[in-house]
Amino acid sequence: MIDKLEFFIALAKEEHFGRAAEVCGVTQPTLSAGIKQLEEQLGVMLVLRGSRFQGLTPEGRQVLTWARRIVGDSRTMREEMRAARHGLSGRIRIAAVPTALAMVARLTTPFREKHPGVTFSVLSRTSIEVLSLLGNLDIDAGITYLDNEPLGRVTSVPLYDERYQLITAVGNPYSDRDKVTWAEISQLPLCLLTPDMQNRRIIDQHLAEAGVEVRPTLESNSMIVLFSHIRTGKWSSIMPLNLAETFGFSEPIRAIPIVEPDASHTVGLVAAPREPHTPLVQALLDEAMALADDFRAHR
Repeated sequence: MIDKLEFFIALAKEEHFGRAAEVCGVTQPTLSAGIKQLEEQLGVMLVLRGSRFQGLTPEGRQVLTWARRIVGDSRTMREEMRAARHGLSGRIRIAAVPTALAMVARLTTPFREKHPGVTFSVLSRTSIEVLSLLGNLDIDAGITYLDNEPLGRVTSVPLYDERYQLITAVGNPYSDRDKVTWAEISQLPLCLLTPDMQNRRIIDQHLAEAGVEVRPTLESNSMIVLFSHIRTGKWSSIMPLNLAETFGFSEPIRAIPIVEPDASHTVGLVAAPREPHTPLVQALLDEAMALADDFRAHR
């Protein structure tokens, strides 16, 4: 049953029998037969079939929710037994929004010192993709915004509050200021993240609240691209304070607090709302809580 549910989850994700079979490491006839047997066991049709995959039936969508839960519980059980025999080991898959990527090392480094048998996979994704990957069991945890857009049902650990700074070169407008308003920076040539990123939607929201609209002269989904343009001295950007501090901006680049409003948004670790969590995920949640305490102590 577990294998058949794994087949079904893969098919729902890939929406293609051949690709789903490849993901599961079986032949396409084996996957098709497994899903057919699952339908026979449950007494309902799960998949709309034609010459190719055409989607899930209403019953199929119901079963998919149960399948993810059952498969997740099965993985938890296997990990608990492995941890009981050998200690924590395996791979933790994390997806983080771009503005939080620089912080991930503060979570993974102390974790691996405690559990050297664990390895990590860290992906850069939008906040929407983080939640989708989590729901599909494609990652174990995500790092994203907690208080700006709906999260759905997740377990969350608030880590830190993101505050915003104008990042600009010495000699540019406002570079000699101790603070600058959202309305003032609307006149600068800005390079910003793309609109599919929640950080960009947050920035647009605060600019709109200040009664201005910005049309950036450059957009990218890569923080490295933004940093490289700022360093030319010809571009400015709006970035979280903790990110600017991580990359160590110094002369001739300045980080200037943005006020009116002095906005902040909470970033944290999210995991599927499962009880119990897998040993790896629970240990990661515990590490996140310790990191949150450290952030608060140095606030």
